Amino acid sequence: MSPIPSADQLSRIRPSATAPELLRNFCIIAHIDHGKSTLADRMLQLTGVVDARSMRAQYLDRMDIERERGITIKSQAVRMPWAVVDTSGGSTPYALNMIDTPGHVDFTYEVSRSLAACEGAVLLVDAAQGIEAQTLANLYLAMENDLTIIPVLNKIDLPAAQPEKYADEIAGLVGGDPEDVLRVSGKTGAGVLELLDRIVERVPAPGGDPDAPARAMIFDSVYDTYRGVVTYVRVVDGQLSPRERIVMMSTRATHELLEIGVISPEPIPTGGLGIGEVGYLITGVKDVRQSKVGDTVTNASKPAETALAEYHDPRPMVFSGLYPIDGSDYPLLRDALDKLKLNDAALHYEPETSVALGFGFRVGFLGLLHLEIVRERLEREFNLDLISTAPNVVYEVTLEDRSVLTVTNPSEFPGGKIVEVREPIVKATILAPSEFIGSIMELCQERRGTMQGMDYLSADRVELRYVLPLAEIVFDFFDQLKSKTRGYASLDYEPSGEQAADLVKVDILLQGEQVDAFSSIVHKDKAYAYGVMMTGKLRELIPRQQFEVPIQAAIGARVIARETIRAMRKDVLAKCYGGDITRKRKLLEKQKEGKKRMKTIGRVDVPQEAFIAALSSDASGGKDTKDKK
Repeated sequence: MSPIPSADQLSRIRPSATAPELLRNFCIIAHIDHGKSTLADRMLQLTGVVDARSMRAQYLDRMDIERERGITIKSQAVRMPWAVVDTSGGSTPYALNMIDTPGHVDFTYEVSRSLAACEGAVLLVDAAQGIEAQTLANLYLAMENDLTIIPVLNKIDLPAAQPEKYADEIAGLVGGDPEDVLRVSGKTGAGVLELLDRIVERVPAPGGDPDAPARAMIFDSVYDTYRGVVTYVRVVDGQLSPRERIVMMSTRATHELLEIGVISPEPIPTGGLGIGEVGYLITGVKDVRQSKVGDTVTNASKPAETALAEYHDPRPMVFSGLYPIDGSDYPLLRDALDKLKLNDAALHYEPETSVALGFGFRVGFLGLLHLEIVRERLEREFNLDLISTAPNVVYEVTLEDRSVLTVTNPSEFPGGKIVEVREPIVKATILAPSEFIGSIMELCQERRGTMQGMDYLSADRVELRYVLPLAEIVFDFFDQLKSKTRGYASLDYEPSGEQAADLVKVDILLQGEQVDAFSSIVHKDKAYAYGVMMTGKLRELIPRQQFEVPIQAAIGARVIARETIRAMRKDVLAKCYGGDITRKRKLLEKQKEGKKRMKTIGRVDVPQEAFIAALSSDASGGKDTKDKK
């Protein structure tokens, strides 16, 4: 049962404060499945912004995909009133701006933007699982932003919870006393009131100059069919009021503010936003390119001289081609990507043409789960049928004339003499029980990993640090890691430059003709295995022809694997129910000559279904897609 606010708790709810000293901006950061959204639910209930009738589990997860998969994909900001009772019996009303963030490594960019809009962070750790890889990654992000960290142990109601053990672990990580680590349960509501009071006490009030020209940072946007672009901002200096004209400082576009307000948790129009407040702006603009995440909003009549520091654009980690199954949907796909980029600033795309699949886009993603979610959102929200090609990474190829070529697609790989091929590498952090060290090291060595170090966080938990080629981990590395550690390992990675590698392009030939769509860039040691796998798969997928069709895998001019699709044969001897054997042999020889002639002029048409089956990325990379209890 979800807790219902008591009369005493409801008496602490007051109208929202707007003075900067009465504001507290914070976010909840944690590893996947540590209960961020469940804790956010309890806060919404206990502060009274969502009543018992409207309440539902994971209230801030608005998308169907989030609710189906049990993960948070988009950060959600919400304003909550909270009154702190003092010793004399009086109370002071505060306004808490909370941002619930995703926990998966593929959505770290969402977390980094949320941190830039806050002064404090609640670091949530599962009392039954302890610190995991993304916990560390998010903690370091918060420390880089100079945020006040409030360590909290969640799920203390579970029978497997070990709060004392993990409180020591957290205290050793963030500094301080294990007794300072709060114990809460997002499910039952235990300890949540104390957490709200601790946030008011520890998180500093936002700074800024109320008399300076208005400056507000755009940290998110969404497209509304009826109202146009809805922009989410955090005000740093000055004040924004409705019906005034505003300027986007990077594009110099000028708009009139039709509506301004706060999210609590539904949009509520207000008389303006002051220093430190988080809210939304509506200008009625339909052009999605005019609202850029990281841009600074200011008054048109009294503009600021300098813009706020922009967010660093995320670097795509994985590339995949997205093509509409119906070629006439190409303009719809382009518009859909434009609108989705407004809501997902980590998306990068450019037009691309494939001989086999027609017109489409080369899209850059932060990881394999990001790829899967974007494709699913495009299909659901914009009613598109798409093919996504197998994911790959970006390579830098140095040719004999010392020119450097950037290759995002195997079809761009040059055929001349190559001096060096450089591939992206990542620093990976793996946290797991110490009994699985051998299995993890074996897996990382198979994937061409180099060990950087190993530390014991406690007697039975170990942190392994590896440098790995990105191409080796984007497809099924996480899946293998989970299976080798019975689901206990956690992974986090970040880009770490490039390294030279012995990479080759494997081409697939159908009847001697190269099919670009099936080419792949792989390590020399794994080229044979890829060639055998692809030729075997195509032999099953391509229908038999009237003539024999060879399928070959080749590196340059050297064939490394071959399969043959046998010809369909007509029974020309059916009419020969008797007579001399020479008559039968003559018919068979005539058929053989016809097959030979047909082979020289025949073309192999690969059906669309075969392309889809051979190219589609049908594996999700085994990503850990749980984010709730």
